[in-house]
Amino acid sequence: MDRVTEYKEIVRRAMDEYADYMPEQEGFELERIYDDIKGHYELLYFGWRGYERTHGIILHVDVRGEKVWIWQDGTEDGIANDFLDAGIPKEHIVLAFHAPYKRPYTGGFAVA
Repeated sequence: MDRVTEYKEIVRRAMDEYADYMPEQEGFELERIYDDIKGHYELLYFGWRGYERTHGIILHVDVRGEKVWIWQDGTEDGIANDFLDAGIPKEHIVLAFHAPYKRPYTGGFAVA
């Protein structure tokens, strides 16, 4: 199996674990959006709280080339740790929620 395919499987597995763990809330839906062709993965919630519409992204991860780009991480411990535990090296993970000028200071993670 090539590296890109392996990374996509790791991302899907980690996001599924978060989705399965999240408690259900009345009036809200949790949606998994996985596009293996373009390497785009999102976990989001939406619904209504009274008369107020609520919509938000919990996780947004892309696999671009041989790197995993984390655009949004609303988890408590950080999904990057799950990726590291699954065997993705730090230099293949981009903490894209940090501005490009800050990425060289993210402790060994990829800058782009």
